[in-house]
Amino acid sequence: MNLRSAFLVGFFLLANVASLPASDSYIKIDKSDNKLTYYFYNVPIRSFSVATGKLQVDTPTGTYGVIMMVKNPWYLKKNIPGGDPENPLGVRWIGLDVPGTDGSKYGIHGTNRPELIGTHASAGCVRMKNDEVSWLYDHVHPGTLVEIVD
Repeated sequence: MNLRSAFLVGFFLLANVASLPASDSYIKIDKSDNKLTYYFYNVPIRSFSVATGKLQVDTPTGTYGVIMMVKNPWYLKKNIPGGDPENPLGVRWIGLDVPGTDGSKYGIHGTNRPELIGTHASAGCVRMKNDEVSWLYDHVHPGTLVEIVD
C-alpha cells in the first residue's frame, strides 16, 4: 500500500466514524481538568474543553450510555425554543442514562455562554461550544458509552 492509499483509507475511516457501531467509540470526561475526549477503537481522536458541575457532586461520576439525542433542544424550564440564541442548551443535546433519569436530566450539550467553557459552572451537565458539540453529536449514537471521572 502506498502513502496515498494509506492516507485515503485513514481518511475514509475517520470520515465514516458515525456510520459504525456505537461500541467502536466512547467518550471520557475528566472533571478535574474539564476535558472531554472522544475515542475511536481506543485511540483518542479529539479532545475538547468543557464546563462541568459547579460542585464536584453536581456532575455524576460513572459510566453511562447515550440514550437521547436532540437537535436544537427546547429549554423547558424557561420555555426557550430550540435555535434561540438565549437557549442555554445550545444547538445539541446528548442525554445520558444516569440511573433514576430518562436522558433528559444529565447530558452533554451546547451553550449560550461559551466564555464559561473550561470552568466548573453547570448544574450537572457537561457544556461544550456549539460547533464542538455538533461535531460530537455527528460521531456518537444511542448506546455510545460515556465515562465521567473525577
